[in-house]
Amino acid sequence: MKTQTALILGLIFALIIALFAVINVDPVTVNYAFGSAQWPLILVILFSVLMGGLVIFMFSLFRTVALKRQNKELIRQNEQLKKEVYELKLDHREAITPAADSTRLAPDGD
Repeated sequence: MKTQTALILGLIFALIIALFAVINVDPVTVNYAFGSAQWPLILVILFSVLMGGLVIFMFSLFRTVALKRQNKELIRQNEQLKKEVYELKLDHREAITPAADSTRLAPDGD
């Protein structure tokens, strides 16, 4: 459901940007570090939106990689702790269970 909502909101946003861009088709001067050029405003708007989407994608990609790395480390620690708990339980059972070669003392009065 969350994915569908995000998809619908993304499509609505894209539609609004497209309508805004189609309305603004006048040529504008774009200044670069090495010169300037005339571009239709629709291309400037669409390029800006695409670059913004690319930047957001890159940040989310880095965040996802970091979270996967952290998840892998936490899974490794969890497995190590499970192993340690298992070994402690075995040690505890061995301490409680009498050994087979131990002698049993008779209660007083027998």
